[in-house]
Amino acid sequence: MTSVIEVRVLKTASDLKFIQKLEREIWNMPPLPIHQTITAAQNGGLLLGAFYDNELMIGFNYGFAGFDKGKSYLCSHMLGIHPDHRDKGLGALLKQKQKESASEMGYDLITWTFDPLESRNAYLNLSKLHAICSTYVENCYGDMEDSLNHGLPTDRLKVEWWINSFHVKESLQVEAESALNPFKWGVSDDSFPVLLSTGWEGASDPVLVPIPANFQTIKSQNYELARDWRYKTREILQTLFSQGYALVDFIKGKEGLVHYYVLVQRHELQLKQKRWEQI
Repeated sequence: MTSVIEVRVLKTASDLKFIQKLEREIWNMPPLPIHQTITAAQNGGLLLGAFYDNELMIGFNYGFAGFDKGKSYLCSHMLGIHPDHRDKGLGALLKQKQKESASEMGYDLITWTFDPLESRNAYLNLSKLHAICSTYVENCYGDMEDSLNHGLPTDRLKVEWWINSFHVKESLQVEAESALNPFKWGVSDDSFPVLLSTGWEGASDPVLVPIPANFQTIKSQNYELARDWRYKTREILQTLFSQGYALVDFIKGKEGLVHYYVLVQRHELQLKQKRWEQI
């Protein structure tokens, strides 16, 4: 018998209790109160659950309505997958359902944040979903005590997912082999990658920025090296964003120790969009 995974919109208090259970299992932290999530669901928000054989929730996505300078958007605040069901495409499945439902609700933009050093999230957001990013927020959530964030500044990238754009529908074709790779890295005595350079001069398009393939392993075994990666990548990305660059893709390194962000000038994306709209 083949097991079926169904993604459906959550609206009832009983459905939202499943989310609370998953939050505890995934992050070992107090869950969101139901009175908050159900209010969001009834006022422009969107909550989705991934169910295994129609009864066991194994993943969820929680978003609420956002508004800034006359522009409304869906703020996708949390996406969680049960540890036993990761690396099965559930994150992408939940996001695709979110895109479809958000479009039906009238949204054309979805935003969310993620840790710049979490390669799994970077690959999903940039390589598979084709979101973009040019916003870096230092210590976004302050000090957090959950297992993933404890002990380091909670820096975040704020991504933009323009769900009706050329980049999402067709994706900007970037020749990574021809990209500039100015930020060199080496290997520590305990076999972890070490970022050696942060200096940036001149202009090039595209540019590669390395991050560790397994940041949480580094954090658990070499805390000072984890801090070093946090502050050096913060400096690099903030510098590039200030010069008009945006993250548009993520590629896995052949070495297996680091992966790479791909950045281009944001105006290149805007030109591609205008050409696409004229076709």
